[in-house]
Amino acid sequence: MAKQKKETDNEGLQASLKTKTKREQIKEKTIEVTLWEAANKLRGSVEPAEYKHVVLGLIFLKFASDKFEEHRAKLIAEGKEKYIEMPEFYNMNNVFFLEETSRWSYLIKRAKQNDIALLIDTALHTIEKNNKALKGALPDNYFSRLGLDVTKLASLLDTINDIDTNKDPKQDVVGKVYEYFLSKFALAEGKGKGEFYTPKSIVNLIAEMIEPYKGIIYDPACGSGGMFVQSVKFIEAHHGNKKEISIYGQEYTNTTYKLAKMNLAIRGISGNLGEKAADTFLDDQHKDLKADFIMANPPFNQKDWRAENELTDDPRWRGYDVPPKSNANYGWILNMVSKLSENGVAGFILANGALSGGGEEYKIRRKLIENNLVEAIVIIPRDTFYTTDISVTLWILNKNKKARMVEINSKQKHYRDREKEILFMDLRRWGQEFEKQFIELTDEEIGQVAENYHNWQQADYKKTYKNVPEYCYSASFEEIQANDFSLVPSKYIQFIDRDSEIDFDTEMKRIQKDFKTLLQEEKQSQEQLINAFKTLGYEL
Repeated sequence: MAKQKKETDNEGLQASLKTKTKREQIKEKTIEVTLWEAANKLRGSVEPAEYKHVVLGLIFLKFASDKFEEHRAKLIAEGKEKYIEMPEFYNMNNVFFLEETSRWSYLIKRAKQNDIALLIDTALHTIEKNNKALKGALPDNYFSRLGLDVTKLASLLDTINDIDTNKDPKQDVVGKVYEYFLSKFALAEGKGKGEFYTPKSIVNLIAEMIEPYKGIIYDPACGSGGMFVQSVKFIEAHHGNKKEISIYGQEYTNTTYKLAKMNLAIRGISGNLGEKAADTFLDDQHKDLKADFIMANPPFNQKDWRAENELTDDPRWRGYDVPPKSNANYGWILNMVSKLSENGVAGFILANGALSGGGEEYKIRRKLIENNLVEAIVIIPRDTFYTTDISVTLWILNKNKKARMVEINSKQKHYRDREKEILFMDLRRWGQEFEKQFIELTDEEIGQVAENYHNWQQADYKKTYKNVPEYCYSASFEEIQANDFSLVPSKYIQFIDRDSEIDFDTEMKRIQKDFKTLLQEEKQSQEQLINAFKTLGYEL
């Protein structure tokens, strides 16, 4: 007996040391990196587009279970043991109720069974069925359908098991992991894919500029919900109350719609993403919505988004020309304009082509400027997005641009109405490299851009803002009109002619000398060739 006990104790000690070593490794590498390495073991026949739902589904399961067990223990401690199997006592505290077969402890004990994939699918299905907030959110039969290797799946479960999601609520461990995985999956899927994810630095920039403190926030192409998550983070960072915002969004792709719902659920954010995944243009899920803030990264240059005679009398274009079916850029813009409240502000990303297009786009852009809606245009660095290497633009539309009169001639006291001015900023040379192929704006740069924008917004902006060559310029309506309503920043921002720093006389003399040498060398080569032929008895 003593020997058996000693062997058991040794096994327990070894298991403890093993667990400790694993946890130390996780801490050293960071949970995100360790999990990503474990998740990558599932690759092979499973595409990133598929296995992201597998991995994120498991992370959600662990998170939901930890929250459930924590609340269950709390109910027992409060003497409410008879209520521990009643969903109402969990849902009322924003905790998802889990039946025994959906709990992480149940699954981890069976991790090496051949039917573990089916057990996970059943667990996810049961959780969704029992919690209305998760309707349409969780992966559906992914694990069974993909035929995952049991050993690799068990290894991933074991790695996720080491995450203590309740250890430090302020750290938002699961949220960090989820965000990290979304970015890594977007990178893995490469150009032309990964549309579900907007780089964090761009979302941060929009949030810092439009400051969504309270009210209704809307995203018409919400992807995995990153705009909403960052809005809440912005509010918390500025000591606001996230209960003072309401979230509305829409997403076309069903799997991405699920990602968004799960992303919000993990962070305890309630939002209305519509009854289903649907096309924003053809099946608007929020027809009567008026939003205080709009944050969006809609698909770039979307072609054939409507049929020839489709949506021609849509109320969203009222007062404007119908956006061309060949490109949805201005369809997205007018959709957002129609959703803005009386004092609403929108920050969204579009391809640069929208700044100067002709035809209906020109007419719509001109009307937007004449209606005093365009407040700022910011060129984003190239290679910021994982899905395209083109340079893109951040637009800020504001339905309540402050009327500001600016003195332009102190002697005659002549003023101009600055209300219709537009701020242009060019960030193409900004940012730092990461992943050896992408660029991201640093937190300091984001703060600098936001501060510059807010300084410019002030009534006495002459004291706080100034035009800076190659960076920013505040253009008057008359200047924009003179440029035929183009919103291309380079038409307004002063760019230094670096060629003017070259001493052309010196350079031309150097080139002349080099050219003379080349001509002499060529002449010598010709003479040598002619002599060679003469030696052989041939005349040229």
